[in-house]
Amino acid sequence: MNRQPRRLIRSFLATLPVAAVLTGCQGESFATPQSACDPDNGSITLPEGFCAVVVSDSVGRARHIDVSPTGDVLLALNNDRGPDRSVIPGGVAVLRDTDGDGRANEVHRFGDNGGNEVLLDGEYLYFATDDAVFRYPFPEGSTGPAGPPDTIVSGLPNEANHRAKSLAIGPNASLFVNIGSPSNACQEQPRAVGAPGLDPCPQLETRAGIWRFDAEVSGQTQRDGQRFATGLRNTVALRTDPSGGLFGVIHGRDQLSALWGDLYTHEESAEKPAEEFVRIEEGDDFGWPYCYYDPATDTKVLAPEYGGDGTVTGRCAQMAEPLIDFPAHWAPNDLEFYTGTQFPEEYRGGAFVAFHGSWNRAPAPQGGYNVVFAPFAGGSPTGAWEIFANGFAGQDVSPRGADHRPVGLAVGPDGSLFISDSQVGKVWKVMYEGQ
Repeated sequence: MNRQPRRLIRSFLATLPVAAVLTGCQGESFATPQSACDPDNGSITLPEGFCAVVVSDSVGRARHIDVSPTGDVLLALNNDRGPDRSVIPGGVAVLRDTDGDGRANEVHRFGDNGGNEVLLDGEYLYFATDDAVFRYPFPEGSTGPAGPPDTIVSGLPNEANHRAKSLAIGPNASLFVNIGSPSNACQEQPRAVGAPGLDPCPQLETRAGIWRFDAEVSGQTQRDGQRFATGLRNTVALRTDPSGGLFGVIHGRDQLSALWGDLYTHEESAEKPAEEFVRIEEGDDFGWPYCYYDPATDTKVLAPEYGGDGTVTGRCAQMAEPLIDFPAHWAPNDLEFYTGTQFPEEYRGGAFVAFHGSWNRAPAPQGGYNVVFAPFAGGSPTGAWEIFANGFAGQDVSPRGADHRPVGLAVGPDGSLFISDSQVGKVWKVMYEGQ
């Protein structure tokens, strides 16, 4: 069956009057843009004309987010630990506003294991744990599944690093799954000074790529899927645009100076490699672990583990290039195309990217911890970008000290932008009020 994803349908819903979207729906939820904004926008800074209301202060270790056509906010929650180190299971949280003030006064939860991704598609909700993808029957207007989930894919690799699975749904029931690399640079000894890389890198057989599965078939394993693209170290930010094209933003490698101090200064390591915004097409190879993108020269160069010295291109001349290069180590964790009409014209069709924030930009200040906007023209980014929302971290801009870290993005049926935070599960709804 050729089915358009709900995220594509949303571009049509966003053009309807709010009253039309809400007709026949249960509760007002977050689908009205008239909610009063918080005086301080929930502690974040926004461009002139925009404001924000805090939907919820703390729902747990939130990850990716989606919004239903009726305006309910759905969050993927990671597992957490209590004071006694016992596991607090994650799952999915559904936030509903029944009194129209923009703030959640109902929170519904289901699922017995944590995960990174929640994605609505028609009458189904997809939820990705670290090793599986589940599909729940989820009728429109409901706050919980109508029955047990189907296991679409199980047994996905989740050893070592980059365990979180991200999803995107494209035409013809294509389910795209990010499976991140288990290592920094596929070295013989992980993160060891001067250790060479494995060549060929065996990790590419099952990791560091995008796999395509059938979104409507249960009982699949990785062998049933197709490796759609490779050489992507970790593409937590993964999304299809309104035409069904697949895009992502890749986490670049770490520790050039720490591992190869004879070739790189700490200052160079703070700025290399770029985080790559890419269009992902079938058969693409983006070069990890053999290559990285150097923003200083706008070139993919050979990694030191494979004989590179910071200037040699070698095999990297054949690798797919980024559309935009973002600053190093900002940690892109979600990508969302703006399909609404509430925001000004220049935002329509462009992309928002949530950056979780760096830990390894010393001696430069740590960076990221923000949401940026990249305008598009003719279906492709113009190359420009700007910080859209900032101030999430507060005074201590570091992973442990940050008040909040942006992790998930979604556009609501009224055209508002929702942002989730991984520290305590705070959720913002960003609206445009005009000049």
